[in-house]
Amino acid sequence: MKPDTHPDYHAVVFRDASTGTQFLSRSTATSTQTVEWTDGLRYPLIIVDITSDSHPLWTGTARVVDTEGRVERFRRKYAGRGSYRG
Repeated sequence: MKPDTHPDYHAVVFRDASTGTQFLSRSTATSTQTVEWTDGLRYPLIIVDITSDSHPLWTGTARVVDTEGRVERFRRKYAGRGSYRG
């Protein structure tokens, strides 16, 4: 690789703003805030709004769309038309 063409890729700690969960990863992002990790070293701290720990899709708290209401509305609207047998 050519020198000085790639950004600095280093270890950083990401913290979920809503749950406080932290994980160590690697990134080109940097921060003036630092945090001490379990290994005793200090790493830049990046605070993010959503991670897999707080995202509704991953936590199972996603809202369920009322599909039965939509189906019933469709059946009422198209019940007397064509070959639809509802």
